Formats: sequence, structure tokens, C-alpha cells
Amino acid sequence: MRKLKLSELGRHDLETFKTIPKSQLVVILDNVRSMHNVGSIFRTSDAFLIEKLILCGISPQPPHRDITKTAIGAENSVNWQFKTTIEQALEPYINSNYTIVALEQTSNSQAIQNYAFAAKTVLILGNEVDGVSQQALLHCHTALEIPQLGTKHSLNVSVSAGIALYTYAQQHLL
Repeated sequence: MRKLKLSELGRHDLETFKTIPKSQLVVILDNVRSMHNVGSIFRTSDAFLIEKLILCGISPQPPHRDITKTAIGAENSVNWQFKTTIEQALEPYINSNYTIVALEQTSNSQAIQNYAFAAKTVLILGNEVDGVSQQALLHCHTALEIPQLGTKHSLNVSVSAGIALYTYAQQHLL
């Protein structure tokens, strides 16, 4: 076994990447406050070909060196936009053929590993302390939960994003 060089990984350059078909997964960051988390989610969004990343509320926006530090350029490859409120971010998807899903522990959330993602999905990720806002939950078709076995009540939002995006990709891209 030998470690592959970057040139052997077969990755697309930025211009080619922008032309290849993307999934139909839209990710919304509902008041995610950490620039490092936002940057990490940009990077994961690039890896799994999401359609769009929508930042809203207090979520920081590129350009910023702390976002770039973890995104390592994915803020340039991922289609993204900023909306002031969660309602503005969700508005195009509420009466559409997208299924709106929150990654949140709720009274009737279901385990992510048992969920069949619709091809057209909006995935909402919430604030590091407060989670997905109640305003966002009002528009969700369902909520998904990542089962945990330890003493902590939640995972870091960027880790949760990685698990959710990979789960979607397994079902629709890989």
C-alpha cells in the first residue's frame, strides 16, 4: 500500500467542477455561528456535489480568512447564497417538490440510517447551541437524528453535516 499523490486522485479543476451535474440536495445553515463550521460545511458540500448552500441569519459569509481556512477553496466551488432569515431561505422550497428535512432531535425525529432521502431534499442544519430554529421546524416534513451512544447530547454541526451529506450521497450518488 502507498499513499496517493494529489495528482493521482482524479479531482476536477474548478472550471470543470462548476460544469458537472450536481445532486438535488440544498443545505441551509440556520444561524450557524462559527466560521470554522461554515468553512467545513462548504468543504463537505463540495465533496458531495450539493446543489446549493444557503447561509442565513448570523451565519458568516465568505470571503473571510477563517472560512477559507477550513473550506480550502470550496467557498469558490460550491454554489451558495445568503438570506437574512430562515423564512427567506425556505420560501422557494415550501410549496415545491422538495422535501424539507431538519437534522434535529425532536419529539418525532427518526434515525438517519433508516431514512430514505428524496432526491430533491432541503436539509436544515442549526445553530451550535440552539439547533434548528422552531421557525424552520414549522416548515419541515420530517426531522432526522443521528443516534449517539455516549454522554453528550449532540455532535458538532460540521460533523453532523458530514454524516448527513454522506448518507444522502450513498443513496443518490455513490
